[in-house]
Amino acid sequence: MTSSPPARPRRRTKILATIGPASDGAHRMEELLEAGVNVFRLNFSHGDHAQHAARIAAAREAEDAIGRPLALLADLQGPKLRLGDLPGGGFDVRISAELRLRAASASDDPAIVPVPHPELVSSLQLGDRLLIDDGKMTLIVVRVDGEDRVVRPLAPGHLSSRKGIAAPNRPIPIPALTEKDIADGHFALEHGVDYLALSFVQRADDIAMARKEFGPGVSLIAKIEKPHALDHLDAIIAQADAVMVARGDLGVELSPEQVPIAQRRIVRVARTAGKPVIVATHMLESMIEAPVPTRAEANDVATAVYQGADAVMLSAESAVGRHPTAAVAIMDRIIRAIETDREENPSVSATAPRTLPSPTSTADACALAAAKLADDLDCPLVVFTRSGASATRVSATRPRQSIHALTPNLPTARKLSLIWGIDGELEPEEPKSFDDILDAVTRHESASSFKRFVITAGYPYASDNSTDTIKVVERK
Repeated sequence: MTSSPPARPRRRTKILATIGPASDGAHRMEELLEAGVNVFRLNFSHGDHAQHAARIAAAREAEDAIGRPLALLADLQGPKLRLGDLPGGGFDVRISAELRLRAASASDDPAIVPVPHPELVSSLQLGDRLLIDDGKMTLIVVRVDGEDRVVRPLAPGHLSSRKGIAAPNRPIPIPALTEKDIADGHFALEHGVDYLALSFVQRADDIAMARKEFGPGVSLIAKIEKPHALDHLDAIIAQADAVMVARGDLGVELSPEQVPIAQRRIVRVARTAGKPVIVATHMLESMIEAPVPTRAEANDVATAVYQGADAVMLSAESAVGRHPTAAVAIMDRIIRAIETDREENPSVSATAPRTLPSPTSTADACALAAAKLADDLDCPLVVFTRSGASATRVSATRPRQSIHALTPNLPTARKLSLIWGIDGELEPEEPKSFDDILDAVTRHESASSFKRFVITAGYPYASDNSTDTIKVVERK
């Protein structure tokens, strides 16, 4: 049988941290990796290409220093809808005011609000709401007058030039990729970024457009932050390689009580489809200033772990916060506590199902069988993979045992850093037979006290076959 597990078990749920002024430099990034970060996020809504290039280089330096694979995620800005230039830079609006929305870049008339997005103005209909500056002001369409839309404020407030606009009731006929996104995406890929995150995805066609632009082999994350995306959730998840519950913008357009319902649904649908899912935004927001989170924030992280998310993400906490390393360390502690509780309490474990509903291929069936076999034999599960697909399938079953993914491809090892429960390791020698795979597993697990392993892989390995082989190895 096996020996006792280590005192500090491996954490299954992964941590993403956004890089910014508070986390710049290889030394600071190394501290964050030591604290538990698995993926660094580069926010292309801020900074120029020179800054991002420097951060990518620093991140790879920190990765080398730590000695384990690190994934980099480039978060593309997406189409940002904003007001045009208002007279005097802005003005106060009384509740009795009637304003005209007009497709224009600027206005010198306080009764006309310029919107430099004709497709947005033309799509608005009677009764539609328009949220300005993250919902600080709400305008209601009360009349359609030719190409203009007449609106009234829901409450008095102040309108300022260039503030963001959201139209929660109305899908906007705007492509998910802007010219800036295309340039940023190609730049990121040329500099070795592992994932591209697409903002404001509304339909599956947005993912298809990005795949056509960036290539079929690029790993795309669909950020769900528009209510309209929820109407096409299954199709979006089917097209994407991973999903992000982007609660910041989603929370602007949904009422507060609907956001946790949407989160649970997105996580559930992604889990059922076997796709990695990230829960993001406002997780430990008070730690931008405070050295400890609120109890509600700790509970928020715990909820994402209980629901079975692959990863949780820090945004401003690590990018501009005063305590980036402490935020990562505390998130690590919360995750470990909840994972321990979930493993020890079967009724809790049921909230994050361990198996896909029904295998649709030999590879899916092998993943399920290998995970169950490892659980039954109480031993580690080793996956030999080229692309990472085999290891991701095994992760989707949520086995109790640790998952060790061996791969000859460094980009694959890095990408697996995002996936729940997987420890990716580089195996530089390409196997030519199953005996070579066994030798590699024995070499990598030589320091382990375990005497038994479940190995799964495609065979013959060099043929790029899907996973079709499971073997139990007893080490002497």
